[in-house]
Amino acid sequence: MISDLEARVSRKLMLRIIPFVMLLYFVSFLDRVNVGFAAMTMNNAIGLSPAAFGLGGGLFFIGYFLFEVPSNLILHKVGARRWIARVMVSWGIVSAASAFVVGPTSFYVLRFTLGVAEAGFFPGIILYLSLWFPTRQRAVAAAWFMAAAPISTAIGSPLSGAIMKLPTMWGLADWQLLYIIEAVPAIILGFVVLKYLTDSPSKAQWLESDEREWLIARLKMEADARQSHAGHTAGALGALRDPRVLALALIYFGTSAGLYTLGLWAPLIIRQYGFGSFETGLIAGVPSILAVVAMIMWAKHSDRTEERTWHVVIPCVIACLGFVFAGGASSALMIILALVVVNIGISAAKAPLWAMPSVFLSGAGAAAGIAMINSVGNLGGFVGPFAIGWLKDVTGGYAAGLYVVGATLAVSAVVTLLLSRQAKQAPGAVGERHGH
Repeated sequence: MISDLEARVSRKLMLRIIPFVMLLYFVSFLDRVNVGFAAMTMNNAIGLSPAAFGLGGGLFFIGYFLFEVPSNLILHKVGARRWIARVMVSWGIVSAASAFVVGPTSFYVLRFTLGVAEAGFFPGIILYLSLWFPTRQRAVAAAWFMAAAPISTAIGSPLSGAIMKLPTMWGLADWQLLYIIEAVPAIILGFVVLKYLTDSPSKAQWLESDEREWLIARLKMEADARQSHAGHTAGALGALRDPRVLALALIYFGTSAGLYTLGLWAPLIIRQYGFGSFETGLIAGVPSILAVVAMIMWAKHSDRTEERTWHVVIPCVIACLGFVFAGGASSALMIILALVVVNIGISAAKAPLWAMPSVFLSGAGAAAGIAMINSVGNLGGFVGPFAIGWLKDVTGGYAAGLYVVGATLAVSAVVTLLLSRQAKQAPGAVGERHGH
């Protein structure tokens, strides 16, 4: 039974922290994938081939990969409030500057720089949530936070499509206006973060003293229990060498390949069926709304049953089958149905997956390990979009690339099962029921 005090704290945490971090991620994701809509006119304007667009779209993740771990370790040192504010202002500036690319080279440079600027945001928030939410709430908290990505697609796609219908203003084309308009919220929110975010429960004046004491004691008890496990890792170097961290990164790789293939290529894949830019935005948004519902319900079930492995495997298999279906689709209706299946699978897998690292990582180990999983995993965001663009140049269609992305999700499902089997044979199990 949950006590009245625990229920009160849970409610306050959900209301104070989750809507705000969702807003931040909403803006982050919008700035990351609006290049898919800009591409409708930008590619011709600056001379980008499908392969060059796929490469540039993916270079974001190389910058992200290189700076992710250092960024999260700095956040662990200086606190989330200051560091996340810095991240948001810098990526907003770079995103706005993307309006002034003039050819493939400047496009590549700006995409790489955007990745550097944004490095540390997502794992920083995941780490931040682990400092506030007890284990029993963690998958649901992560699910609500990550629901901002499909919500961003659902709202942001029609919004981006509408901006792409604007006439030339101040000498700026539609794609240039898109970058600038959607970059402004990130810069403003960076300054809001400094005022609103609280670094740790001990500084939370918005909790009553008994609520604060209960939360600090509960989190300390869970941390002590983790540290008594033989499989626990607290140091940064130990976390980077931990095979479980590398396995989780490989699992995340497939989900990232799928997510960013959708973000970057779905508008262009849908548009080939003769839809206008606004209609394309509406159609791209529909699967995301269904994905949000599936994501929250699946995370709640994962937290309630305290099971993670199958809660990752099943959605990965569903997403894989969705990509195979998309590759064979021959009508607009088939491609939309396939996108619904893919969206639901990818979104549902993420929260149970992100509930796994905090079972065996803490302190600097959690900062480094979570950043490592995210940075290596996000290389899937480079491989997926690049494979689609390169194979489209080679084959003239999207099918081969969609099958490749589907295969990465099949690998994610297999690695999750192998990790679970290894965990059963060793202390500090990652994927199975674990003591709360």
